[in-house]
Amino acid sequence: MGHFDDETAIRHEGDGRWTTSITDRWNIGQTANGGYATLAALRSLCEITEQPDPMSVTTHFLRPVDAVGTATIEAELVKRGRRVSVGRASLELDGRQRLTTTGAFGDLTRDIGADGAVTVAPPEVSPPERCVPRAELDQGIELPILDRVDVVIDPSCARAGGSDRAVVSGWVRFTDGTDPTTMALTMFADVFPPSLYPLMGSVGWVPTIELTVHVRRRPAPGWVLARFECDDLAGGRMIETGSLWDSSGALVARSRQLGLLLER
Repeated sequence: MGHFDDETAIRHEGDGRWTTSITDRWNIGQTANGGYATLAALRSLCEITEQPDPMSVTTHFLRPVDAVGTATIEAELVKRGRRVSVGRASLELDGRQRLTTTGAFGDLTRDIGADGAVTVAPPEVSPPERCVPRAELDQGIELPILDRVDVVIDPSCARAGGSDRAVVSGWVRFTDGTDPTTMALTMFADVFPPSLYPLMGSVGWVPTIELTVHVRRRPAPGWVLARFECDDLAGGRMIETGSLWDSSGALVARSRQLGLLLER
């Protein structure tokens, strides 16, 4: 078992309740990465829907997951279907609800209707060995999570304030060699520097208010290519759109995020 499966494992306590151990190994600064924090809730939903793949996940982050210890998940089945089942879950830590998640689950290996050539082609990005490790970027925050995931950034967007566009692209994989999964894609959509970084410089921690991930296909082994763009910033509230491709060039996930650009 790799770090990802081990450190997002859940234990069923009965009556729609699970527990999980929150660690600081997936932190951005003093706070757990949002994608990591969501995973235990997603695993509980996977169990109650009895479906293998998250297809649409929306998480609202109510409070930072800024402590370690045992968290409690409460989950319920909203709808069971032959093709798609829906559930919702919440995560509580130290007596405070930290996030709520709604997910639609299914089996992405099953064809249930029409198929076609409507997709998004991967962008031109330098190969991983020519990219800049995220740890070398001037981000103004410590990143313990980089012991768990390799994140490398295309040189064109690796310098703080060095671009006229709010776009970040690069590659991600687990440091222990674990292959990506549909569950992992929901976290990979939240492990890159804020897309405002190359436009505005070091922005520190940009907390997520809401994150939606649409998982499209099961990923092939290897690096996952990602591109994120902030296409709207108003009053300190940013909208970021992301896309992820697997090592075969197939589009495997899309994301949309509402975050806060806090004054420093």
